Amino acid sequence: MTTLKSKLKEDLTTAMKARDELTSSTLRLTLTAITKEEVSGKTARELSDDEVQKVIAKEAKKRREAAEAFAQGGRTEQAEREKAEGELLDAYLPKQLSDEELDSIVGSAVAEAKAAGAEGPRAMGAVMKIVSPKVAGLAEGGRVAAAVKKSLAG
Repeated sequence: MTTLKSKLKEDLTTAMKARDELTSSTLRLTLTAITKEEVSGKTARELSDDEVQKVIAKEAKKRREAAEAFAQGGRTEQAEREKAEGELLDAYLPKQLSDEELDSIVGSAVAEAKAAGAEGPRAMGAVMKIVSPKVAGLAEGGRVAAAVKKSLAG
């Protein structure tokens, strides 16, 4: 069992003993998503820590999007719960890059792509190929794409 998955299970046990409903339900749903990912495909397999992290990131993103939707729909109580679940899951993920750090990585990638002959907005794909491996797990794809577009435009 991976260390991240075992940490989730230990934290679930602790939350259940403490009767922390929010934490226990959030961790149960996340562990279910991990198990579902493990058994999907032709053969069951054990996920690596990186793969478990991707599942947690996906679950946290779902919570943030649901919180926005509930807030727009006027259901503030449900929005607060979703937001709290997202923050709880964020604790298991690596710290996200700040806007300045992301902009500096994108800036160097744009310079590298221009040196290779890519120019203007059509260079988006080339720049994303350079940036994506560097920021994997440290910044959401939408944020990265927006930073690249901004850098290419300006």
